[in-house]
Amino acid sequence: MPDSGGSRAQREHIPTSGTGPGPDSAPLTPHGDAGALSVDPGAPQVTAPAGLPAAPEADGPTAPAVKAARRTGFLVTMVLGGLTALPPLSMDMYLPALPAVTDSLVAPAATIQLTLTACLAGMALGQLVVGPMSDRWGRRRPLLLGMVVYVIATAICAFAPSAELLIGFRLLQGLAGAAGIVIARAVVRDLYDGVEMARFFSTLMLISGVAPIIAPLIGGQVMRFTDWRGIFVVLTGVGIVLTLVVWKWLHETLPPGSRHTGGVGEALRTMRGLLADRVFTGYMVTGGLAFAVLFAYISASPFVVQEIYGASPQTFSLLFGLNSIGLIAVGQINGKLLVGRISLDKVLGFGLTVIVVAAVALLLMTTGVFGEVGLVPVAAGLFVLMSAMGVAMPNTNAQALMRTKHAAGSASALLGTSSFLIGAIASPLVGIAGEDTAVPMAVVQLVCAVAAVGCFLGLCRPWQRAGQGTL
Repeated sequence: MPDSGGSRAQREHIPTSGTGPGPDSAPLTPHGDAGALSVDPGAPQVTAPAGLPAAPEADGPTAPAVKAARRTGFLVTMVLGGLTALPPLSMDMYLPALPAVTDSLVAPAATIQLTLTACLAGMALGQLVVGPMSDRWGRRRPLLLGMVVYVIATAICAFAPSAELLIGFRLLQGLAGAAGIVIARAVVRDLYDGVEMARFFSTLMLISGVAPIIAPLIGGQVMRFTDWRGIFVVLTGVGIVLTLVVWKWLHETLPPGSRHTGGVGEALRTMRGLLADRVFTGYMVTGGLAFAVLFAYISASPFVVQEIYGASPQTFSLLFGLNSIGLIAVGQINGKLLVGRISLDKVLGFGLTVIVVAAVALLLMTTGVFGEVGLVPVAAGLFVLMSAMGVAMPNTNAQALMRTKHAAGSASALLGTSSFLIGAIASPLVGIAGEDTAVPMAVVQLVCAVAAVGCFLGLCRPWQRAGQGTL
């Protein structure tokens, strides 16, 4: 496998010791934005698929000093990790407060449930807006604008006098919070290539994977000292801190010469060109279907574990945490051990195969093929399925974005929106037969998993690119 790039600092031949460039390396020229590093002309380049604008020429070889590069890399990891953790915090910290919100605003439970739906819909649709904006105006300004709006919307949620107003500003909160999701992926694409990008996505999965575990616990602890409005006050504080961190430490990563100058028409043409790229679309849909398997688990597991198998809420929380730990651990194995040694397509194919096998096992157990099974075998099947997500999701993102240097923001928007929409379509289907059977969950998971394999093989066709030096 040829050199796939690595970090931009590595490709600029930054010396490993000393304070200046070595005799054989190019001079180190400070860039106006420390995060924006240029591309080595000798490194493999990704060309735009047919129908898309080619990436503009870089402004010239620039790179920060080695210590600044390392510090920037650590800070970027922390900042992007915080941005990717904000959406699950916004969703899951609020879950323990739903009954209290229902009583406080004197509204039906179904109406209060719309506050979750509105936030999720905002996160999905907001990415389609913010992604092209970041390709045109850079990453920093749209992100700061989105964070400021997020803080304002969240603060208003804390004082919402009615369910209708809360639903409206939860929608706005989701739309603004989408800036963090989509721009975080675009920044990773700006700074990294190849195996380094895949490793970075695995690191982000570690951070964003911890957030759903601790968010309900934080929300429950906040409820011990205040009412549900206090949760939005805490989220407002988190948003303010992240906004200040972004303003101070996250430098612009998209040079002016690499930005798109067109308006809405060009943004739509860019997205149409991305969707016309068979391989990109294949990875996008494959990742979305894998995400749907995850959504089906999240939607159905509380009822399956507690209502059908009689586990306590504490047992469910323990199993949910163990499954999240499995996903995180495998994601780290993917980033630290597999990436760079085995092609991403091979690892992705293995992960999808494991997901299919686990879904088949769950279907056989829930339909009674093995007789009456207890919670332990079902929990084991769910653990294997969730753990395999640790190689499926980061690698689909990495493979898709490696084709889209010319439009990373728009590509990131399509990846995020498709995942949310496909997951949102799949998750209600797990309850189609009521709360007394786990069969719909297993069926939805198996159908989505098999469809993901079909898209991977039929659209991505990894064997066709295996001899072309692709990852």
